[in-house]
Amino acid sequence: MEQYKQEFIEFMVDSRVLKFGEFTLKSGRKAPFFMNAGAYVTGSQLRKLGAYYAKAIHDTYGDEFDVLFGPAYKGIPLSVATAIAYSELYGKDVRYCSNRKEEKDHGDVGILLGHKLQDGDRVIMIEDVTTSGKSMEETVPIVKAQAEVEIKGLIVSLDRMERGTGDKCALAEVAETYGFPTAAIVTMAEVMEHLYNKPYQGEIVIDDTIKKAIDAYYVQYGAR
Repeated sequence: MEQYKQEFIEFMVDSRVLKFGEFTLKSGRKAPFFMNAGAYVTGSQLRKLGAYYAKAIHDTYGDEFDVLFGPAYKGIPLSVATAIAYSELYGKDVRYCSNRKEEKDHGDVGILLGHKLQDGDRVIMIEDVTTSGKSMEETVPIVKAQAEVEIKGLIVSLDRMERGTGDKCALAEVAETYGFPTAAIVTMAEVMEHLYNKPYQGEIVIDDTIKKAIDAYYVQYGAR
């Protein structure tokens, strides 16, 4: 596993973004782990987060893109932080773009924030996590309606590796539905590989009990 992935897993734990225990998800599923990207709240956290996204995008998609599109609302700071990091790490200026929940009819009019999409733009979609693909269902038509763009792919921070609306994981469903590739900085399999029964900051983050709960969860909800 790449060094930056190991560091990102520890960063999620340190930031209290990734937690283990008992959680009820929006879907109603009872899960032994929970990720909340809203817990990234400081300047230093956002700086690091943008760098991890930039490294994953560079490794996965290369530099052949022009725009980072972050769906409102959580995608807005992600797109901004990652655009800054990409410039710092790779010397490439990419533009950020996000949608508004409500179209603005005065001043900076329209439904977009940041860059106004243009014909020929190559776009990377950026999100925190995808569990059902509903965000892409709402966002892809908005992006496609603005200009003749090419969506190069979607990047999320964590692949939960659980079923979406069918038997496949949500990321695979998005790829199949919209015809562009999907990727994550890390997967839950990589999280477990890095943390299971290994001391970190003086404690075992994923012990045998939590590992058993995660395994049981995937028996019930894991992607095929």
